[in-house]
Amino acid sequence: MNLLSLQDVSKQYEHKVILNRIVLHISEYERIAIVGKNGSGKSSLLNIIAGQIDTDSGERINIKHLKILSLHQKPFFSPQASVKDVLIESMREIKAAHERLEELHSIMAQTNESSKETSEEYERLSTYLSTYRGWDLQALVDEILTRFELESFKDRLANALSGGEQKRIALASLLLQPCDILLLDEPTNHLDVQMVQFLESFLLQSHLTLVFISHDRYFIDKVATRIIELDEGILRSFDGGYMDYLSKKAEILKNMDREHQKLLKILKSEEEWLRRGVRARTKRNEGRKNRILTMREEAKKNPSLIRKMRLELEREQKSFNQSHSANNQKCLFEIEHISKSIGGKCLIKDLSLRILARDKIAIVGKNGSGKSSFLKMLLGEQKPDSGVIKVGDIRIGYFDQHITMLDDSKDLLETFCPNGGEHIDVRGKHLHVYGYLKHFLFPKELLTQKIGFLSGGEKNRVALALLFTKAVDVLVLDEPTNDLDIQTINIIEEYLLSLSCAVIFVSHDRYFIDKLAQKLLIFEGEGKITQSSMLYSEYLAMQEDLYEIEHFESTLQTDTKIEIKAQSYHREDSQNNLKKPSKLSYKESRALQSLPNEIECLEKRQKELQDALSNPHIYEQYGISTLAAELAQVEQELESKITQYLLLEEKNAPFCSKA
Repeated sequence: MNLLSLQDVSKQYEHKVILNRIVLHISEYERIAIVGKNGSGKSSLLNIIAGQIDTDSGERINIKHLKILSLHQKPFFSPQASVKDVLIESMREIKAAHERLEELHSIMAQTNESSKETSEEYERLSTYLSTYRGWDLQALVDEILTRFELESFKDRLANALSGGEQKRIALASLLLQPCDILLLDEPTNHLDVQMVQFLESFLLQSHLTLVFISHDRYFIDKVATRIIELDEGILRSFDGGYMDYLSKKAEILKNMDREHQKLLKILKSEEEWLRRGVRARTKRNEGRKNRILTMREEAKKNPSLIRKMRLELEREQKSFNQSHSANNQKCLFEIEHISKSIGGKCLIKDLSLRILARDKIAIVGKNGSGKSSFLKMLLGEQKPDSGVIKVGDIRIGYFDQHITMLDDSKDLLETFCPNGGEHIDVRGKHLHVYGYLKHFLFPKELLTQKIGFLSGGEKNRVALALLFTKAVDVLVLDEPTNDLDIQTINIIEEYLLSLSCAVIFVSHDRYFIDKLAQKLLIFEGEGKITQSSMLYSEYLAMQEDLYEIEHFESTLQTDTKIEIKAQSYHREDSQNNLKKPSKLSYKESRALQSLPNEIECLEKRQKELQDALSNPHIYEQYGISTLAAELAQVEQELESKITQYLLLEEKNAPFCSKA
């Protein structure tokens, strides 16, 4: 079912066209990722979908009573609202559905029969709660609080927390609310990897229609069912995840190259005709001459477009650079048995490490595990409680999330050429500042733009470009990819891979880590730090496997304890000469034998109906209300059969034990 459409929508700011007659259809249960350069119109498109800004032309068409929820980069909360208040408010609709369902259940139980209207409402509310995972709301809330590490903040004012904590609260509150379309702008910013993985799992399990902006390519690949790309006002759609998107872009590039070669052949033939003279100059052939001129212009533009696309793809598809030999490399940091605690919490315990001249080290782990403190110790801003950090005679370049190295009152030219002129030295090359900045996707007209007027992503781009001009032995980077678009991240990756200096960086971007890091420094909590040379994605997969094994073992132990307790109860029951249970009747024995098969069939049908309700091709054919009604009936029957089976099994248990 189509929920919302944009038809021939255009939008521009001053003289810059953001959207040029784009067409977009959003269907139920789609998960659409929006990609494109910073400034390409991604956020504007999200705001147009939300109905928060007007279009210059075109139509925004949606179904009646469409409910859209948005996650913005800067959340807003009521001044006196605690974290708990925010979450309670977000659950208001589902709690109301619960209360009404209980009322209906009580009415139906008292009368032993119900009207058609009551039954339909009961079924509708049951389906509603199933769709939005609302049956065990408290368990869902507890899981979200735990996974987003909000439990300790729940009684504090939401507005008094840090920007990252506020972002997590806003995201948590959205996940607890039912809606038709959920809009997320960079949802993985300020989340550690474990939080991102939970968010991925939650979104995949939920019956949500999702439109989101993200630079996290693993997240896009895992979650998205479709990618839309914005480029110079044009919207292009690609089915599948991020890897599918790259594959299709490569195919488009091949086709463009093929068509360009075909155009050149035709143009060569037409140019020869034009050179032959007399007939070409007659009025009758003016149209043919105009077509030749058009082909000439197209032939001129194509190579640059093809080169641009090829460069972007090469940047994206480039594999790890060959690791350098550690022999005879300069030692930058000698870390010997350091420990660090803050506020009674142990962050680092007995860490020893050597960092060499060409090392590329990713520092990973949960928020609050000590990663930033470790960086500060490397920079000399903090000291370890014990142990020693020996620092060589080295030059350090530092990028922090707050971009303190930039002056908002200066323009780009003043920032890069503080002593005047228009040239800079970059790694032994004397370059014009524009020639350098265009590699970081800055147009010439921005050279005189004040830093304070740039977006967060553009400021990050400036800071990194400035950092890359410095002659340093090691770069220390704290979340360098936050607020950057994918094209810029590709460029940053390319620069960092080409550098001969060491790079030490904190990041939650799994793809970025996989591509750049030769070594992982994993902060596991309680002071434990593990060093590993495996890919970060492989490490996370291994941790997930270990978690599942532990969970399985825990479940087995719990089941064993319950079984032992039950056996003990039956023995006690027998010893105390309690009321002798009655033997099963013939009819009950037959039911006990047949019920497992019946339950299995109902569970199978329940799964089929749940899958059907998540597939537009099926529910459009049979009707949502028909399928939902059958699902409610099946679930009710299933619950009844399970209850019956458990009662019969309990009644038969003493006779089984005697046997």
